[in-house]
Amino acid sequence: NYNRPVKIPYGASHERMRRDDRLYDACLVLDWNIAPRRRGRGSAIFFHLARPGFTPTQGCVAVTARTMARLLPLLSDRTVVRVVR
Repeated sequence: NYNRPVKIPYGASHERMRRDDRLYDACLVLDWNIAPRRRGRGSAIFFHLARPGFTPTQGCVAVTARTMARLLPLLSDRTVVRVVR
């Protein structure tokens, strides 16, 4: 069930979108392993709010709330987000 909503409780690996730390209060799903989904390539890769001190994510892209607030009005369903390392 990579990159699909699931009902909790869910026995396999999953990501909780409602979090006490509020990291997903503003969150975009990045088009990683969406179609076709391939086992072992990872899932739940998001563009979300950063933790204090920018501690590492689990493979996501994280920004400050200020940066997110500046970016969101510029995005549409046609926006392409390209992650470069």
